[in-house]
Amino acid sequence: MRIVQKTITLKARPRGFFLVTQEVLKQLPELAKFKAGLAHLFLLHTSASLTINENADPSVRKDMLEFTNRLVKEDEPYYTHTLEGSEDMPAHIKSSLYGNFLTIPITDGRLVLGSWQGIYLGEHRDFNTNRKVYVTLIGV
Repeated sequence: MRIVQKTITLKARPRGFFLVTQEVLKQLPELAKFKAGLAHLFLLHTSASLTINENADPSVRKDMLEFTNRLVKEDEPYYTHTLEGSEDMPAHIKSSLYGNFLTIPITDGRLVLGSWQGIYLGEHRDFNTNRKVYVTLIGV
C-alpha cells in the first residue's frame, strides 16, 4: 500500500469555471507510481468548488457560470453574511452546491476520467487568489 499526501496550488483566476486537469496533473508526478488506487482532491476554501464536467467545449464553462449566477443571486435581502462583499455569501452557497472535493480512480499511473471529462475549479469570488488543494493518493 502506498499513500502520498501533499498540497498543490491552483493559480489565481477571476470568477468562472476553469479546466484545471493539466495544472493538477503537473503537480502530481507521484501519480505515475500507482498501478491502482484513488486520488482524493480536497479544496481548502469555502468560496470555490471542484467538479468534473466537459473538457472540450469552453462554452460549457461559460454556461455553467451563467446558470450558477442565476441560480444563486447576489444582493438578496435575506443574506446576513455581507461584510466581505455582495458576492461572498453567494460564493459560499455555490461552493456547497458543487462541493469542495473529488475522488477519482487511478489506473496504471493515470486518473480515470472519461473522454470528455476534466477537472473544473469553480471560482465564485471576484477577487483573484491562489487556491490550495490537499491531495491524497492511495493505492498500490
